[in-house]
Amino acid sequence: MNARLRRCAIAAATTALAVALAACGSAKEAGDKGKEGDGAKEGAKGDDITVGLLLPENQTARYEKFDKPLIEKKVGELTGGKAKVVYANAKQDASLQTQQVDTMITNKVDVLILDAVDSKAIAGGVKKAKEAGIPVVAYDRLAEGPIDAYTSFDNEEVGRVQGKALLDALGDKAKTGQIVMMNGSVTDPNAALYKKGAHSVLHGKVTIGREFDTKEWKPENANSNMESAITALGKDKIVGVYSANDGMAGGIITALKAAGVTALPPVTGQDAELAAVQRIVAGEQYQSVYKPYSGEADAAAEMAVALAQGKDVKAVARQTADSPTTKGVPAVLVPVVSLTKDNIKDTVIKDGIYAPTEICTPKYRAACDKLGLK
Repeated sequence: MNARLRRCAIAAATTALAVALAACGSAKEAGDKGKEGDGAKEGAKGDDITVGLLLPENQTARYEKFDKPLIEKKVGELTGGKAKVVYANAKQDASLQTQQVDTMITNKVDVLILDAVDSKAIAGGVKKAKEAGIPVVAYDRLAEGPIDAYTSFDNEEVGRVQGKALLDALGDKAKTGQIVMMNGSVTDPNAALYKKGAHSVLHGKVTIGREFDTKEWKPENANSNMESAITALGKDKIVGVYSANDGMAGGIITALKAAGVTALPPVTGQDAELAAVQRIVAGEQYQSVYKPYSGEADAAAEMAVALAQGKDVKAVARQTADSPTTKGVPAVLVPVVSLTKDNIKDTVIKDGIYAPTEICTPKYRAACDKLGLK
């Protein structure tokens, strides 16, 4: 029997069971009662499921613009539009996110897709969900606690891609000046992986004049850190900047301009935010990391629906990942692409992330024309 027929058979059997139980007035009890500790509901469910989606913040454009709608779309496709996605954004507040998890548990969602603000702080919430029979898919960041599945990008590779791009841009200047490293938030486990990957490429090939772990990924904090680095090192001594994401890259570039730097050094980034793509077009930012969000979102939706329906996620997750608390978590890691002015047309435009008209506003029209972006 092929996969489609198996799904249909499961859905049909589940529907018949639900009807029978409803006649006895016990369907809700059977559907809500979880098997403690095993992360699965008693009795398989069909397509009529509720997916709780918890994203970490709304300062980075990607979560509201890409991740949320992509996950909602894929869940709908997988369930014939019968599933419901309940959404909450923690706005970079770990305590708020813990409350949101509690609310999802109280409302008896069938599965959680969780992108943690603080991977350690959320472990208690993940444990509560597990005890309530609600499986948890860790999204983008590897949350601690008994998670059931994980999807993200190869985050050390992100750092390696950024580091290599910076070296390529520096050329011989790598030996003569100093760089500044602007890493991400210490509460985000991915930030440590980006940092590790970047160091593996940059170590011994550049002089790191200043390095920062930027609080909460905030551009204004990166801006303040960069001002400090410029004061300490001298604006003419900084030949490049490793920035872990695009939001911080914007703050860094603002600080460099305010200090009177006219020939901007190469600055890296991540997330291919529209403002960053425009800065790349204009020659202000050298590079970003394009992460095909649809691959990550689709994997999360597929694993979440499978878990909610009591199915094995191994057909989706061909890899495993280890968190400090859970080993061998079924995982999907999506490849990334280094984005520069040379491949904008073949990446974010080709994939429909941005239309040329979105990028090439009047301010950037002349630069777009030079790159053939129409």
